[in-house]
Amino acid sequence: MNPWLWIGIGLFLTALVIPRSSAISKHLAADHMARHAHDEHHALDLRYLLEQSLRVRCKILIDNLKAQIGSQLPIKVLVWVVSSIAVTLLIRYFLPELAVGPVFFGVLLVLLIAVVRVLQILEYRIFMASFPDALNLLTSAISSGESLMQAVIFVGNTLDNKVGHEFKLMGQRLSIGQSPEEVLKLSCKRFPYPPFYFFATALRANINRGGQLRDMIHRLNRVLFNSRAMAKKKNAMTSEARTSAKIVSAIPFIFLLMMRYMAPENFDFVMHNEAGRPILYYMLISEVLGIGVVWALMKSVRL
Repeated sequence: MNPWLWIGIGLFLTALVIPRSSAISKHLAADHMARHAHDEHHALDLRYLLEQSLRVRCKILIDNLKAQIGSQLPIKVLVWVVSSIAVTLLIRYFLPELAVGPVFFGVLLVLLIAVVRVLQILEYRIFMASFPDALNLLTSAISSGESLMQAVIFVGNTLDNKVGHEFKLMGQRLSIGQSPEEVLKLSCKRFPYPPFYFFATALRANINRGGQLRDMIHRLNRVLFNSRAMAKKKNAMTSEARTSAKIVSAIPFIFLLMMRYMAPENFDFVMHNEAGRPILYYMLISEVLGIGVVWALMKSVRL
């Protein structure tokens, strides 16, 4: 098998297992909110929101990706293809022995994954910045005597962002007679984030069991603030380890590229000689295992 294919697999797997701060933050937020829900709202249950088949999950992912990309899709696809061609030509310039076809399709796949990941991170940040404002507006509208449907519509008309647009859709669905549970399910598909899950579940429980909606939203705001504070604290505590993991994971591949020009005979021995191939396999396997251990340690951090 072509050794460059093994290197590509190693790079891809390494990129997947490197700890990311946003993933750590969402994991921590979900854990904290689940514990808070268990303590204060024993009747809350997220299963009615999360029980989805693989086909439904893929459809939700595609629909959300379309919403994240926005308008002018053909132009953006053209930019993606042109960028892939440029990166392929750059790789071929440094590594002319590689076949054009596999490199091009590999670059297409890597750029697609990178773009999807960046879009997801940007939308999550926008959501986390806008959702507290939506909760504050919802609390103000309910405190002034508005009904839940009127308060949701008020938030949708006031906020000019993705969160406001979703609240406007929620208000329209409620106004045409859809049940609150169905409306919340549809909105959770658009924003599959722990804070919105908690909001939808708490709101559903409040509607079914009664109680002061204003107090519930106030508690949710407090939980959201505490979760964000804990996530920032955890990111600060693990930032050095995450940075070190990224640097260490890049060193073998940088060294291999440098060796091509500084010691071409050693490079040829590792890449093209059967006797040197175990060195390449050892590097890739140890790289993936080492970063995987670091990723597992980051996931196990508890405050």
